[in-house]
Amino acid sequence: MAVVASGIGESRIVLRNVSWETFEALLAETDRAGTRFTYDEGVLEIMSPSMTHERMKKLLARMIETMTLELQIPIASAGNSTLKNQLKQKGVEPDECYYVANEPRVRGKIEIDLDDDPMPDLAIEIDISSSSLDQLRIYAALGIPEVWLCDGETIRVYQLGAEERYLQVDRSPSFPFLPVDRLQGFLDRVHTADETSWIRSFQAWVKSELMP
Repeated sequence: MAVVASGIGESRIVLRNVSWETFEALLAETDRAGTRFTYDEGVLEIMSPSMTHERMKKLLARMIETMTLELQIPIASAGNSTLKNQLKQKGVEPDECYYVANEPRVRGKIEIDLDDDPMPDLAIEIDISSSSLDQLRIYAALGIPEVWLCDGETIRVYQLGAEERYLQVDRSPSFPFLPVDRLQGFLDRVHTADETSWIRSFQAWVKSELMP
């Protein structure tokens, strides 16, 4: 066992030689109180998020949800649901995830079964203290088409390409009208305004610049 701690209030515990059955049991039985599990071929990382981590994920989620509401884009929110595949021995819990293109396939479902239903189209991953596991590799193996990765300051958007590899892109594949630099610009502004004023300024920008 190794403990990796970095970032205010954030810690990571790494366990090795953990079987898939043990991983499943921990998911089902552990009262985790907000912790995140990441599993990659026998290695299990348990992360306790910091307040900075939680704030960043919430801010990005508010931007997506505000934008899709204003533009009347159907989405389905799946929060930090566990995304896993036993055959590939991989599992991850994004900070937020959404169905966009595949929203019609899960519409009206409260319980989503990833053995039959598609994976989410978009995952948000906040990685402030640097995971010991290659999270993009795990997302790629699970077939997540798009990942937003944020280190607490900078946001990068990745699109899944050939051979289970991500390419960094300057526009969101799920929302191709949304340039990443504008997303970053609004994220930078959160330090100079209260959150309500901040999201209202983003909402106004969506209405003035993105609405047809």
